[in-house]
Amino acid sequence: MWPESRPEKPKHFLPLIDDKSLFRLNYETLLKKFKPEEIFVQTTEFQKGLVKTEAPEIPEKNIFLEPEVRNTGPAIGLTAALLSRMGYGDEPFVLIQVDDLREPDDRFLEMIEVTGKMALESDKYITGGFKPERVVRGVDYLVKGRLLSKENGIVVYEVADYIDRTETEKIEKYLGSEDLLLHTNHTTMTPNNYLKMYRELRSDWYEPLAAIVAGGDVNENFMKMTKGPQEEVTPTMHRSGRSIVVEIPFKWVDFGTWESVAIYQETRDKKPELRAKIEIEASNNFVRMSDPNKPVALIGVSDLVVVDTPNGLLICKKDQSGRVGEVVKALEA
Repeated sequence: MWPESRPEKPKHFLPLIDDKSLFRLNYETLLKKFKPEEIFVQTTEFQKGLVKTEAPEIPEKNIFLEPEVRNTGPAIGLTAALLSRMGYGDEPFVLIQVDDLREPDDRFLEMIEVTGKMALESDKYITGGFKPERVVRGVDYLVKGRLLSKENGIVVYEVADYIDRTETEKIEKYLGSEDLLLHTNHTTMTPNNYLKMYRELRSDWYEPLAAIVAGGDVNENFMKMTKGPQEEVTPTMHRSGRSIVVEIPFKWVDFGTWESVAIYQETRDKKPELRAKIEIEASNNFVRMSDPNKPVALIGVSDLVVVDTPNGLLICKKDQSGRVGEVVKALEA
C-alpha cells in the first residue's frame, strides 16, 4: 500500500478503517472474549514499538520477537515453542493474521471456541477455508472430506485433498462444486502438537525449537532454521488425512491493495474522510490525503486511486493498484 505503507509502518498499522489500524481492530475483537494476558503478539524488534502503542495492555512477556524474518515455517514454530516454554504447551492457540478483517466478529469468536475444543481432542492440523466464487491466484485450496461436526452453524470437515496454487487446471475443475475451499489459514493446535508435527516432517526445524522449549537461546536457535513457508509441512498433513478445515462462518476481508480498501468502504456506504474534494464529470474515484483539508479536484476521470502523502503521490487505475510493488522496486533501485 505504497506510498503510505513503509517498512517502519506496514499496512496493518495504518489507520485504514474509521481511523483505526487493522491490528487495533483485530485486537479489539479479541478483547471481547479474551483478557490482554491471554493474547500474544509475534513480530519483529522493528515493529515492537508500534505493537505497544496499539495494544499497551498486552504484557511485555507476551510479545514474541523474531530475530529475523524467515517466513511462516520458522515463525509459527517459534510461536509454538515459546508458548510451550511458558507452560501453555497443552492449551490450544489460534494464529490470527492481522492484515485481514473478519465480519461479523462474533461469528469469528464462535469459530475460535469450536476450533479450540477440537484442538484439545485431536492432534490434527486445524485450519480454515471458504467457498470461492472465482479462481484467486496466489493462494492454495483444500477439498472437503467427511463432515465432522456442525455446531451453531459452524461446519467442520476432514480435508480430502490439498491443491497447490500452481495446479490451475485442478482448481478450475473443482470450482463451482460444493467441495472446494480457498485456504485462509487460521491455524489452530496445541503448541506441543504443532511441534510434534515438525518433529515428524521437518526435524531440521524441530530440533532448534525443542532447544528453545528447553530454555535455550532464542536468537541462536531460531537462526539455525532455514527459511521456508509453513506449506512445506502442512500439505503432507492435508494429503494424509491428518488435517481438519472449518468453513469459516464470517466474511474474510483481505486488504492487499488500495482497490480493496475502496471496495470495502463502498460496501459500508462509507466515503473516504475527505472534506475538500471536487468532482466534475468524474465518478468512482478513491482519494486519500494526508491533509484532509487540501483541496482536490477531479475532472473527467473515473475509477482512479489517488493517495497523497508527504513522501509520495500515487495515481493509478483502481484495477492496477496491485502493481505498486513495481513502484517500490523501482524506488529501491
